[in-house]
Amino acid sequence: MNVLSPDRAILAALTEKIDNLSKPRGALGRLEDIARQIGWIQQSLSPTLRKPTNIIFAADHGILAEGVSPTPREVTRQQTVNFCRGTSGINFLCRQHGFRLRVVDAGVDADLPTDIGLIDLKVRRGTDNFAHGPAMSADEFMLCLDRGASVIDACHAEGSNIVSIGEMGAGNTSPSSLWMHILTGIPLSQCVGAGSGLDGEGIRHKVSILQRSLDAYRGDGSTLDRLRWYGGFEMAMAVGAMLRAAELSFVVLIDGFIMTACLAAARALQPAVMDYAIFGHCGDEAGHRLLLDYLCAKPLLSLGLRLGEGSGAVCAYPIVESAVRMINEMDSFSHAAITKYF
Repeated sequence: MNVLSPDRAILAALTEKIDNLSKPRGALGRLEDIARQIGWIQQSLSPTLRKPTNIIFAADHGILAEGVSPTPREVTRQQTVNFCRGTSGINFLCRQHGFRLRVVDAGVDADLPTDIGLIDLKVRRGTDNFAHGPAMSADEFMLCLDRGASVIDACHAEGSNIVSIGEMGAGNTSPSSLWMHILTGIPLSQCVGAGSGLDGEGIRHKVSILQRSLDAYRGDGSTLDRLRWYGGFEMAMAVGAMLRAAELSFVVLIDGFIMTACLAAARALQPAVMDYAIFGHCGDEAGHRLLLDYLCAKPLLSLGLRLGEGSGAVCAYPIVESAVRMINEMDSFSHAAITKYF
C-alpha cells in the first residue's frame, strides 16, 4: 500500500468557500475544519458522505494468560456473536446513525457460527503469549494487513467512502500500551491503564508483565518487527484497513485508545495516513490523551467512553455530517444578498 497526501492545491478554494458562507469567518469552529479536511480528502468543493460503515475486528491474545485483564477469554467469542445478532452497544449506535456493521473474525479462539453474517478472515485461534516470544510471525502480520485491506475493498465496492473501525479482544489494551510505548517513547507506566476494570494492584501487575515482555524482546529492532512481536491479529488488520482506506481516499473515523494506537502504527508505516483521520473522542483509558497529544490530534467528543467497538467514532459521526451539510447547504453572502459584515 502506498498512501499519499491529498493534493493541497484545492485548500485555498475550500477555505474561500467556507469563509464566504453566510456567517462570520470561523463562527462554526471545528465544523469548518472538518469540512475543509473532507473536501481536501475528496478533492471536492462539495464533499459527500456515502454509506458509512463500522468494521469490528475480533481476536484473542496469548498475553491474557498472564492475568493482565479481568475479562475472561470467552468474552471475545460471546461478544463477537452478539455483534452479529445486533444486541451489543455498537449495534444501537450503528442503527441510530445509519452505519452498516461488518464483523470480522481475525483470530478468535473459537469455532464461530457460519450463518450469522460474520466475515471469516481468521489467521489462527489467538496470538502467542508475547511474554515468552513473538505474538505472531512476520508473515502473519503481513497477512493481517492484506486481510484488513480486503475488508475496505469490499466497502469501497459497495460505494462507501467513510469508515470507522473498532475492535474486540479480551486483553487487547496490553498490546496497545506496548505499541504506544514503542512508537512514542512515552514511559510504559504512562501508557498502561485499567483496561476493562483492573484495580491499582492489577495495573501494577500489568505494567510488570509488559516490562518483562519488553525486556525479553529478541527481534531485529525494526518498527515492523516490534509491531508483530507485540501486536494482535485484530490490531494488525485494523492497521491494514486504515492504510487501504486512506489509499482509497476514505474518511477514517478513529475510535478510542486501541484504535488510536493502531493509527500510530499505521502512521509509522505510512505517515500520510494521518491526513485522512478524524478523531472521534478521547476515552477514559489511561494513556489515550497522551497518545492523542503525541499525534497532535483534536478529538471531537469527551464522554468518558472506554467501550471500544468503534462506539466513540460512530457517536461523533453526526458532527462530521453537520460539517458536510454546512459546506453544501449554507448559502453564500453574495448569493443570499446578505451584506458581508466582517
